[in-house]
Amino acid sequence: MAVSVKKLAYQTMQQGKSLLGLAHKQVSTQLMEIVAPKASADTIPISPDTLQALRRSMDHLLERDWLEAEQNLYPTSLLFDAPWLDWMLRYPLVWLDLPNIWGRRLRRDVHDLPKTEGRSYPSYYLQNFHHQTDGYLSDRSAELYDLQVEILFNGTADAMRRRLLKPLKQRLKQGNLGSPQLRILDVACGTGRTLKQLRGAFSSAQLVGLDLSDAYLRQANRWLSQLPGELPQLVQGNGEQLPFQEQTMEAVSCVFLLHELPGEARQAVIEEAFRVLKPGGVLVLADSVQLADSPQFQPVMENFRRVFHEPYYRDYISDQIETRLDRAGFAQISAENWFMTRIWCATRS
Repeated sequence: MAVSVKKLAYQTMQQGKSLLGLAHKQVSTQLMEIVAPKASADTIPISPDTLQALRRSMDHLLERDWLEAEQNLYPTSLLFDAPWLDWMLRYPLVWLDLPNIWGRRLRRDVHDLPKTEGRSYPSYYLQNFHHQTDGYLSDRSAELYDLQVEILFNGTADAMRRRLLKPLKQRLKQGNLGSPQLRILDVACGTGRTLKQLRGAFSSAQLVGLDLSDAYLRQANRWLSQLPGELPQLVQGNGEQLPFQEQTMEAVSCVFLLHELPGEARQAVIEEAFRVLKPGGVLVLADSVQLADSPQFQPVMENFRRVFHEPYYRDYISDQIETRLDRAGFAQISAENWFMTRIWCATRS
């Protein structure tokens, strides 16, 4: 009975987050059409069949999320982990920031960023991805990011991130790399949400997070310092040039990065992951679904590109990630889809 009640609580929480996300997007879109109609994107209508397919896909994701927690792949507490009070306090800031976003859309200004003296960033990085204020370069951006992603994915962002945990555990076990001394690197760790999922599944592993943004690493440190056990090591750096020696990691994860990179940078990140992995080490990637594997969601992918500033997304959804993994030297390449996320898993032989 207790398990049934807990599952019902999880389902109720997820339904509530979904409704809140949908309501926010609907109200904010209607308000933009009144206040700044020229900032609206020209989107493709989503058919009832596509909407139904999206709902079924999301339900399947959440059912699997619960099942894998029941199977002790990660603690059930992760399913309910969210900084609710913090998000509640920051939610008004999301609304207050909307006029800034609409203004950038009207001006078609995607380089409205703080000055970056003393730091060198790739040119493709210096943009307002999602039309986001300050791009990835300020504490304010980092403070709002997790809440904005929750709204975007109707409360399923962490459930999608957790889909990398099962294949990662299985591959590490198959490769006899399941010891407590595991060293796992999360590339483009952002505010640390994936590191938090990894800590739940690998309680004794040494976790390392790498990101280009100092601001996002500061936010990650604030979130992760609340966890029991060893604090993950956080490193400022570029995934194309990892500041680690060869064959020093048992696993590398990378979540929601590839679609924000030009093709050559995608390949470089994959090759760098191969370089730092030990033989038998595992790479797990999580990113958007693509046209080849999810043609039924093509209108959704197209609208995502149109509504949000995602300059490399069109190229990404047609890219051959399996080919890139093979070119880098990976073996045992597999992939699966969960809702709007595709998970790739590969092993360094």
